Amino acid sequence: MHAESEPGSKTGGLHGQVPYTSPQALRHAIRVGDFRGPTTGHAAGYLQGNLAILPHAFADEFLQFCVRNPKPCPLIGISEPGSPYIPTLGRDLDIRTDLPGYRIFRDGQHVDSVRDLKNLWRDDLVTFVLGCSFTFEDAIQRAGVPVRHIDGGRNVPMYETTIPTAAAGRFQGPTVVSMRAFKPSDAIKAILYSDRYRLAHGAPLHIGDPGAIGIRDLSKPDFGDPPLIEDGDIPVFWACGVTPQVAIRNARADLAISHEPGMMLVTDVPAEAAEFSITPSVQ
Repeated sequence: MHAESEPGSKTGGLHGQVPYTSPQALRHAIRVGDFRGPTTGHAAGYLQGNLAILPHAFADEFLQFCVRNPKPCPLIGISEPGSPYIPTLGRDLDIRTDLPGYRIFRDGQHVDSVRDLKNLWRDDLVTFVLGCSFTFEDAIQRAGVPVRHIDGGRNVPMYETTIPTAAAGRFQGPTVVSMRAFKPSDAIKAILYSDRYRLAHGAPLHIGDPGAIGIRDLSKPDFGDPPLIEDGDIPVFWACGVTPQVAIRNARADLAISHEPGMMLVTDVPAEAAEFSITPSVQ
């Protein structure tokens, strides 16, 4: 049986199961409710994206926020107002149904988590898709470097930091980072490989002491699962696409929508688009 026909894991952790290799098959599984977990380790070789959906009245300010903060907010797609489609990221892609989980914010408060947006969609909503570090994990693994949260069937740990973002209108807040722990020699490889993927956050923001960026306890991430760290490991921190969720809370739109942390939009765009920082397109 082909890997893209396998059911994968409904919780998203691989746990020895065959991952989805096709982004179309993974999105279909999400759409029909057969997959509901983190997308890390799936659809290797394709660009994954974070989600931010806002009313049109907030769109210009959020676009400016992304331009001012390209490390945590590398923009790879924007929809037309009211449209749930972004054809450059996937011709059959539907923003309302094709992520494993969505977070709903009202007036800056996280009020709900839902599996689709069919009952919430409005004609004034604009979707922003931002590159995700899951994209470069496959390159790191192909270099023979273990990615511990994938091997352990977990979501990546994510932390709020004391690193500020550059404010844009109503959008402001701290930078969120994702953390992966490596042996020293593997950390060097991971840094070099990730730097090639500029639309997937690129090189890390910080290496080593978590306290230097305001993280008090690595075992207690703000998002995702607790990390898997071995003796002698070095923690490496990348800018994370959950950063806009904090800025969205501060902007206090009447309705805003994001992805559940770790549950990404998997696109049809080859990862090489992130590697060479070219405009995504679907051939």
